[in-house]
Amino acid sequence: MFILGVSLAVLIGVSLGLLGGGGSILTVPILLYVFRLPAEQAIASSLLVVGSTSAAALIPHALNGRVRWRTGLSFGAASMVGAYLGGRVSSFLPPSLLLLAFGAMMLVTAAAMLRGRREVAAAALEHPTPIARVAAQGLAVGAVTGLVGAGGGFLVVPALVLLGRLPMTAAVGTSLLVIALNSSAGLLGHLAKTHLPWGIALPVAGAAVVGSILGSRLAGRVAPDALRRGFAWFVLAMAVFVLGQEVPRLFGATVALGRHWPYFLAAEGALIAVAVSRELKRHAIAHPA
Repeated sequence: MFILGVSLAVLIGVSLGLLGGGGSILTVPILLYVFRLPAEQAIASSLLVVGSTSAAALIPHALNGRVRWRTGLSFGAASMVGAYLGGRVSSFLPPSLLLLAFGAMMLVTAAAMLRGRREVAAAALEHPTPIARVAAQGLAVGAVTGLVGAGGGFLVVPALVLLGRLPMTAAVGTSLLVIALNSSAGLLGHLAKTHLPWGIALPVAGAAVVGSILGSRLAGRVAPDALRRGFAWFVLAMAVFVLGQEVPRLFGATVALGRHWPYFLAAEGALIAVAVSRELKRHAIAHPA
């Protein structure tokens, strides 16, 4: 299970490097159900993994001029406050409630990714949003980060397009800066009460960093719509799995897991990789060099 979990962590990094988000959606389930960590440790460890991975993925985007530092730091400052507060507040909430919120957030993420971002791109042409609203949205994104261990990239990228008026490529790169800041602040909030399992968190983070470098190199080469749709179905399947585990607990029931269920996760990842590969071939045929 350890080797499988570390291998799956590569998908976390690939997603962050390519899409500027989505990796955190995988991190908590992997830590929770593959490594069998308690909910508090899984959420805190997720912030370490997502934060370090985003920082690593940020470097190639920055070198290629796809990061808007001023916008990212402004948005990130408000988000860090929300993330720290969210991390502290999470200690007063039952783990089951946090996991239910996480599962619901995955459903929203999958729906948003399946719908696509044409609406967001059109809305970016409107008048700039007041700074107070930008700060409020940053606080909200940060609170999500701190509470459930998600970097919030699926919220940050559209926000940067809408509020920061950034093109999609710059929004993806800049979101990694915001996610790294969010995750760091959220982790500080959790460390006041939670001990990290370093023997698990560090190898998972290392594997995810490797994946993030690969994802950043592929950014701009992979057809984003095909990748987003494939990943959305994967997120939807994970949401159903998480909620299928946690909802019965509300009624005192437990759904038993078979020993080999994580291989279902690996199979889904392989299917997404095949779909992306086929889309790349199609793209190469339609747009020869």
